[in-house]
Amino acid sequence: MCGLGADRVIDRDEVDFTKDGHQYDVVFDAVGKSSIGRCRPLLKPRGLYLTTDLGPWSQNAVLPVVTRLARGRRVMLPTPIETQEVIEYLRERIASGRFRPVVDRRYPFGQIVEAYRYVETGQKVGNVVITVVPPR
Repeated sequence: MCGLGADRVIDRDEVDFTKDGHQYDVVFDAVGKSSIGRCRPLLKPRGLYLTTDLGPWSQNAVLPVVTRLARGRRVMLPTPIETQEVIEYLRERIASGRFRPVVDRRYPFGQIVEAYRYVETGQKVGNVVITVVPPR
C-alpha cells in the first residue's frame, strides 16, 4: 500500500488504528468503515477527515459545512467531477502507466454473488473486478 503514496500503513486486523498514538494531517476512509468520531483523536488540530461514505444517519453530508464554519478539524465528502480536463488527466496517466488501480480479485459475471459476498466481508484491499463477456 505504500506504493499508493501512504507514508504509513496500519494493518487493521492487527492493530486498532484509533489507538495508534500518532496524529495525522489527513485520515482518508476510502470505504466508509469508520467515522469522524472514531478518527478525531488521530487528527491534528487543523486535520482533515476525508470519507467516501455518508456515515451514520448521513452525517457526512452535513459535517463538511458545519466543520468548515468551525476552525478546527474538518470533514470532506468529495464529489466526483467529470470535466473534460479531469477525463484527459486520467487518460494521460492510464496511457503512460502512472495510474495503476489496485485490483484485489477478479470474478467472472457468473460468480457475481461470490464477489459480492467477498466484498461484504470487509477484507478486500483494492477493487473487485467483474468480467463481463459480451454475447457473440
